[in-house]
Amino acid sequence: MDTRVYLELLARDASAVEFEGPVLQARAAGADPAVMEELEQAKVAALKVRALLRRRARREAELSALFDTASDLAALRDLDAVLAAIVHRARQLLGTDTAYLTLHDVERGDTYMRVTDGTISARFRALRLPMGAGLGGLVAQSSTPYSTPDYFADERFRHKTDIDAAVEEEGLVAILGVPLKLGARVIGVLLAADRSARPFLQEEVALLASLAAHAAVAIDNARLLQETRAALAELSEANRTVSAHSAAVERAALAHDRMTGLVLRGGGVEDVAAVVTEVLGGTLAVLDDTGRPLLGDVGKLDAGIFDAAQSSRALGRTVRRGNLLVASVDVGAEPLCTLVLRAEDQVADTDQRILERAALVTALLLLFRRSVAEAEGRVRGELLDDLISRPIGDPEALAERARRVGVDLDAPHIVVVARHGGHRDRASFWASSQATLAHGLAAGRGDETVLLLPGEAAGPLARKVAAELTTSLGSTATVGASGPVRGPDGVAAAHREAQRCADALAALGRTGDGASAAELGFVGLLVGDGRDVGGFLGATLGPVLDYDTRRGTALVQTLRAYFGSGGSLSRTAESLHIHVNTVTQRLDRVGQLLGADWQAPDRALEIQLALRLNRLADRTKPPT
Repeated sequence: MDTRVYLELLARDASAVEFEGPVLQARAAGADPAVMEELEQAKVAALKVRALLRRRARREAELSALFDTASDLAALRDLDAVLAAIVHRARQLLGTDTAYLTLHDVERGDTYMRVTDGTISARFRALRLPMGAGLGGLVAQSSTPYSTPDYFADERFRHKTDIDAAVEEEGLVAILGVPLKLGARVIGVLLAADRSARPFLQEEVALLASLAAHAAVAIDNARLLQETRAALAELSEANRTVSAHSAAVERAALAHDRMTGLVLRGGGVEDVAAVVTEVLGGTLAVLDDTGRPLLGDVGKLDAGIFDAAQSSRALGRTVRRGNLLVASVDVGAEPLCTLVLRAEDQVADTDQRILERAALVTALLLLFRRSVAEAEGRVRGELLDDLISRPIGDPEALAERARRVGVDLDAPHIVVVARHGGHRDRASFWASSQATLAHGLAAGRGDETVLLLPGEAAGPLARKVAAELTTSLGSTATVGASGPVRGPDGVAAAHREAQRCADALAALGRTGDGASAAELGFVGLLVGDGRDVGGFLGATLGPVLDYDTRRGTALVQTLRAYFGSGGSLSRTAESLHIHVNTVTQRLDRVGQLLGADWQAPDRALEIQLALRLNRLADRTKPPT
């Protein structure tokens, strides 16, 4: 038998049993001992070569698998996927029944089962290993690889009942564990296990350790990648926040510059409000120091809004109340103005600064307006005081002073006296504003406010002032008016008549009303300074007097007889020597001329007074 047969067996990677074939054949053929010895030596050499080749092939396969594993791990980005790939490749490379990986829990000081491959027990997958307990705990504690061919018979590590029960439930017997290390720090343990007893070769330990080294780096890379992504996300969010904040600050600065520019150009509260609504959207209302709207309307304002305004003044910032934003400003602990914004969208904290700046600018405008009004009001008040209480020494000088504040004393004016129950400051401020707008004069005098306003109808103006001043003060104002007057000379007399008219209204129980002396009927004769009898007769009996004059009738005579007889038609007819029907016809004509209510008590009293004054006037006329 030629020994070259073993080369053929090596070439086709024959099994170890086949290498016994040539020896058996030579022995059967009766080969001499020398040939048999040569074949035995050749067989032993061939088996050694076969074993070496197989070890090298296996090593080559392991190295290839390690390179493939490193490549796979380098391409992975998700930590869970990295761990699953590590465990799966460990099971493949060692050919074990299971493989699993534990990670170190820094807070609890133990290791816990992170991922498994090939396991069937839920209890085993939920296992936690204290340091030094079980094979995995021993590897984690000592940072040294350990293997056991029979776990339950091995006394090198500390057995714990719960750990052993889980291992038994999984059916594991032979276990190999190697540490996952980053430098000198152990971050976990990689383990491979069989369900039957078997020793682990040194090559298998080295192979699992090499895989663990790659795995540790991959785990750390995945962790660093996650931290980097989280850091980038935080940086991105921070950048967005900074950008939004910068934009809000720039928007607030731009809005503030616009509002400041409006003030410098003489703009008003309306212009500031327009800037706020343009930048922030929504609707804006501006309230004065008493909470009454100066501008805008945001619906009904309840007590909560005024509580929010008080909180805003105390805190010095905007206060949110539902979908309303409230910013209020005070001066010397006294409220000056409040801005209420009904926002359509959510308003950022930085944008709320715009509303606060708008409130400050509005407060400055109102202070400036108040200062101007007070200064101008003093000038106008002093002039009106001079017209009322001082002798008119130099009419031209008074007229010139009036022209400087836009008042033409030669035009017809009405003198108005308002009694307002002590709200002096607010009434004076309101009167000054009205006088400025109407090109008139105003002054506060004790418990009354006096105005000199352009116009010719005293009664309607008195009622208008009474209504508006009552609304402004929140309490009743009673107003008497007199005029019109022209020039400075008649102002003092008209003021006295307006005072008496206001007093008469109060005496008649008509507080909160306004009227002129001419509108008070016969009472006007008592309070009127000029005692305008002709005006009273014209207003009361004028149509009847005119009718008698044009037609030559005796309606006035009939009225005298009718009232003189106590309203009896028959006695009236007897006194006039006419038929009752004639009396009835004449009285019907009176009703057409004076109105259907001429016999009402109030009208009848004024008509009788007018009839008496008319008779007295006729008696005092000189004979023609």
